[in-house]
Amino acid sequence: MADPSAARPTKIVAAADPFGAPLKDALVSHLRDTLHIEVEDLGTGPYYSVAADVGRRVSSGGGGGSGTRGLVACGTGSGVSIFANKFPGAFAATCLSVADAVNARSINNSNILAVSALSTPPGSAVEILRAWLDTPFKSPCPASGDQPWSDDLQEFLDRALIETPKIGAPPASEPDDSASCAICCLAKRRELNPIDMIPGGSMKIIRETPTSAIVRFKAGSVEPAHHHTFGHDLVVLEGRKTVWNLSKKERYDLVVGDYLFTPRGDVHRVQYHEDTEFFIKWDGHWDMFFDEDLETAKKAIEEEESSSSSA
Repeated sequence: MADPSAARPTKIVAAADPFGAPLKDALVSHLRDTLHIEVEDLGTGPYYSVAADVGRRVSSGGGGGSGTRGLVACGTGSGVSIFANKFPGAFAATCLSVADAVNARSINNSNILAVSALSTPPGSAVEILRAWLDTPFKSPCPASGDQPWSDDLQEFLDRALIETPKIGAPPASEPDDSASCAICCLAKRRELNPIDMIPGGSMKIIRETPTSAIVRFKAGSVEPAHHHTFGHDLVVLEGRKTVWNLSKKERYDLVVGDYLFTPRGDVHRVQYHEDTEFFIKWDGHWDMFFDEDLETAKKAIEEEESSSSSA
């Protein structure tokens, strides 16, 4: 008899909103400590952004049966499922029972498990997780009466596996989407120049006074606390970053499509979690006044991460 655990993925990307965080943490501990599966824990944030982050990563990783899958949690499990499913090839299913998990894997080849912290105690969630991990695609399930699928239904499921990821994706004959976006057109194939004062950063001015630019930072880069004599608007085009407005004592976790305005004089620190590119616009000429050095900034971020993980 085949080992059901052979269906398990090699890696899980996990995230939750504040309501789902305790349940997510319990399942992450089980994955790591009991099942010895690698987990990339993206932490806690608004359900729409963290779920989209997981959906994006699973979609790009092509995870189905093996490889990379996702785990998302919120109060109901519905919100995170909706936003994780915004990406072609990401199949998130909200599972409130073991039967739900087995059906989702067997019929839909679900590669993202969404769980409800309000409806599911940790013990039940572990059972749901294990069933979801160990059920191969097209295996007998409650929906099939626990009997093997007939040949015609197996053919239907195989066809769905090929055709479903194409939904929402542009046809191969369609022009590059970036051609229809003015900002992306400005950035495409444009050489950016290094920002000498901040390692890992590069920028290309595309308009002067009021000034607009495309800025790119490598993953792991940090902008030490600084301020400007102008307010600036930015939109994230690619990647993920965190901005701390130290003047207002506010934190912003930004992903693709997010917008942020920082008023002039506000002291802010930035960390880049992935290779990140954004469009920025400000009034006046570029200036930057540092309020701390790079090592101080890195230490402050490490201390916050340590404090968050121990809380």
